[in-house]
Amino acid sequence: MQTPWLVGLTGGIGSGKSVVADIFAGLGVHVVDADDAARWVVEPGQPGLAGLSERFGRQILQADGRLDRAALRQLIFTDPQQRLWVEQLLHPMIRKAIADNLASAQSAYALLVSPLLIEGGQHRTVQRVLVVDVPEAMQLQRVLRRDGASEEQARAIMQTQLSRTERLRHADDVISNDGTLQELELQVANLHQQYLQQLRGGV
Repeated sequence: MQTPWLVGLTGGIGSGKSVVADIFAGLGVHVVDADDAARWVVEPGQPGLAGLSERFGRQILQADGRLDRAALRQLIFTDPQQRLWVEQLLHPMIRKAIADNLASAQSAYALLVSPLLIEGGQHRTVQRVLVVDVPEAMQLQRVLRRDGASEEQARAIMQTQLSRTERLRHADDVISNDGTLQELELQVANLHQQYLQQLRGGV
């Protein structure tokens, strides 16, 4: 299975990873999102959902048999052991789904979007780690506005992720997402050219 030259895109919740990924996709870059892969493996009929419902019962299912993400999230955020069990079940399935998707990439390089790129060790499988960085106060405001979560919930999610300092320590490249969309697009376009140059053997 052929895997393309791979850039790993990460950032904390509310940092704007999806917007950055969409800009790269608009430049013709093949993008696979680990969150999408995580959804694929728990679709009805998939072994991920079967494993979850076997352990937790119908309390994590909606009336139509689909996964009730909010119910599962509530169960595992309050119990680290349950969260670990879920990760051990789903992560190998997610990795395979990502690898299958990347095998179909036609672009010069591909982008793997993953909020847990560093925590999950995926950064070791990519050629460059690209961090979307945003001040924590702005990150919190975006999460509250986007998800309608309470500040307590938003902070709890942020605390399960790497600190901003630790994330930046792993970065090969950084995009600052505290300005306008135009500024963001310019940063992505510049990086895109850098990556293409690296692939051509440039510096």
